[in-house]
Amino acid sequence: MGVGGSAGEGRKYALTSDEEESDFWGFAEEARGLFIPSEDGLRQVALLGCSPQGTLLTCLGHLGGRRASAGSAHLTFLDAEGVEMGSYFVSNVTATAAEPSQRGEGLLDVTVRLWCEELLPGSAGVWDAVRAGRLNRKGLWHSLDAEGQKAWLSVALSSRQYQRRERPEDAAPGQVFTLDGRQVVDAASFYCALGEAINGPGGYFGRNLAAVDDCLRGGFGARPPFTLEWQTSGIATSRLVNNQGPGRDTGAGAFYEVLLEIFADHDIDVVLR
Repeated sequence: MGVGGSAGEGRKYALTSDEEESDFWGFAEEARGLFIPSEDGLRQVALLGCSPQGTLLTCLGHLGGRRASAGSAHLTFLDAEGVEMGSYFVSNVTATAAEPSQRGEGLLDVTVRLWCEELLPGSAGVWDAVRAGRLNRKGLWHSLDAEGQKAWLSVALSSRQYQRRERPEDAAPGQVFTLDGRQVVDAASFYCALGEAINGPGGYFGRNLAAVDDCLRGGFGARPPFTLEWQTSGIATSRLVNNQGPGRDTGAGAFYEVLLEIFADHDIDVVLR
């Protein structure tokens, strides 16, 4: 999705209508509260240093009324050059307040309510690392807890095209990818390690079993057949087996067994080291 207008220095976010791409809602320098859902699931987000346009600007003239609702949009994250890093679908966007911003003449601080399940707590720091180009070595997810790793995977999914912009095509079949199993303790950490093995630091290659199956159909960095060399596999696979069960990734059945079945179905040669 393209971003309307021209993003200047300091503009980290952009909003564009989901219904009409030409309906550009404007840029913002910051978006406070974006990763903090309330009890009803809605988020109150302060778009600081905002230059509202289109439907969002119209809504500001109807604060407190039904016409303050702008509808659904794509919230885009921008790098320092104004290039799109990734986006999320947000719905029920409603303007609730606006005031002049201290960030510049003509800018406003606009408060909106919106709904988005994918904006996971813990994602802000990962997006900051993507924006700053700090995802330049493997293992940066190791210190995260399970929820932090899920947030990591959410950002990896959304930013995957940006992360792969220098290598947009799948690696040719027949490659050997090395998965470091030392930090694999459960499903989330396995997906972090797998994405890193296939696509490098910050890489994505699935965040649940169905997604791994989809990635193996092509378009996510590697096309089967290929070899996955799983280092330190003994400890890792034992942890995966012990962390299986209802309510986890597979719902029912063994995560590790289903994982190997998926790999086998796609002619992936898994070499355990």
